[in-house]
Formats: sequence, C-alpha cells, structure tokens
Amino acid sequence: MVKQAKLTYDPAARFDVDSTEVVYRDDGQTQWPMTVFRPRAGGPFPALLRVHGGAWNVGDREGNARIDRALAECGMVVAAIEFRRAPDHPYPAQVQDTNYAVRWLKLHAADFDVDPACFGGAGDSSGGHTMMLSAMRPDDPAYAALPLDGGDGVDASVAYVIALCSVLDPYTRYFYDRSDGKADRAERAEAYFLTTETMKQANPQMILERGEVVRLPPTLIIQGDADDNIPNNVPLMFEEAYTAAGGSLQLEWFSGMPHQFARDPGAESDRAIEIMRSFIARQVAACAS
Repeated sequence: MVKQAKLTYDPAARFDVDSTEVVYRDDGQTQWPMTVFRPRAGGPFPALLRVHGGAWNVGDREGNARIDRALAECGMVVAAIEFRRAPDHPYPAQVQDTNYAVRWLKLHAADFDVDPACFGGAGDSSGGHTMMLSAMRPDDPAYAALPLDGGDGVDASVAYVIALCSVLDPYTRYFYDRSDGKADRAERAEAYFLTTETMKQANPQMILERGEVVRLPPTLIIQGDADDNIPNNVPLMFEEAYTAAGGSLQLEWFSGMPHQFARDPGAESDRAIEIMRSFIARQVAACAS
C-alpha cells in the first residue's frame, strides 16, 4: 500500500484496480447501480463520475469499462452510473440522475477515500450532453430535483469535464440525422426530448449562444474527425462559444477515427487515454493548490 501524502494524480503510475457495484439510488421500485473503480493505493483520491452514451435510450456503463479502469489505475476513483433512459423517462431524467449521483458520491466520499473537493465529470456521446448540462447548471432546480437524504448543502458542481464524441448541440445533430437518413437516431432524440423546442432549451451550444449564466469548468473534448454521429462543426462551434464565454477548453482531434473510438483497443484509443490522464493531472493539481 502506498500512502499518498496529499491529493495527487500521476499519469505514469500503475496501480491495480478493484471494481465494486453499489446502489446509489433507490426510488422504491428500481435500484440504480454504480460501478466504482478504485486503485489499490492509499488515498485521498480525486473522483470522476462517468455517464455512458446510447442516444439517451440504450447503452450501459460496462461499455466504457476499459477507459474507466485505465483512468483509475493512475490513482483516482472512477464511478460509472446507470440512469433512467428514454422512452420511459424523457428529459430531464438523465440529467437529474447525474446531478444526484454527483451529490451522492460527494456525500459518501469517505466510503471510497475520495476528496469531495476534487470531482470531475465525463460522458460519452449522449452521456457527454448529459454531463455537460449538469456541469453547466449544477444548481438548476429542475436538475437538482431529486432529494438526497443527508445531503443538504451538497451540490453537484464538478471541477472539470471530459466529453468524448459528445452531442453538445442536440438540435443540430437531430436535423443532421434526419437529412442524412439516420432515422433511428432522430427517433431516439425525439423519444428523449419530445419536442424540438426542448432540444433548443436543453442545448449546451445554444445556452452559450443565448448568453445564459452558467458554470464553465475546464473541459476536454475528444473527437474523431471521421465520426458520422457528430458533425465536425459541432465541437468546433462549441469550442468557440465556450472560450468566448470565458471557459477553458481543450479540443483534441483524432484523424480518421469514428464515433466512440476511444473505448476500443488501439493506438489512437491509447493516445486518447493518455491525453485524458494528463488533463486530469492538471485539474487535480489545480484542486490541490
């Protein structure tokens, strides 16, 4: 066991990692699990909440386990959650569950030897949309609507965001899908947002364009330029709007890479993980200073 004297994250470290499943939310009918990846080392650890993709309708947390474990082995706790999904649970259910999960993990930080002052958030595809909304508006009453026993005064703010191949403008993506013959994806967006007006309202890009007051945590975007799910102009426009609003954003392009490339083994996936590790190390150092 290596005892860390203070909060650190070392991209060069390689700890063994244990994974455990816990229930973070129980609504009386359904229990919602969280897989916690924890290094075999002494804490305190920074923490990262992971929100999976799946067009707001499908997918599960196991699909990103390779990335989660790779980030955890450098000395952090990574918590991957399940949440309510469309069509049974339209917007803002997923954002509410994400907001709740951040608060729950902060409240139970001591159980995982986590420093509650250094939490990050990450999401893939539609999960990146969900995580970004929660990060930009952690105190929004609609998003913080689920009460947390013992959690008075615990907020859902995060110190940074990692967005992998993320739907940061669902309105633009919806019409891209319709014009490009991606009817199944367009229908899944309809099942979650219900109306195009909601796609505009629950839209990180348009929130920035409207000049709404939001939090702007440092953000890393991982994006393949051959992604037929996310038009290349979406991350470019988001980078411009985010930095214009005063936020810090690092956009990393991966030549020839498709949607969700980082979760599959390969040289470019390994490079994406190293970029994420370096980004996290800088954010953790800022938390600890």
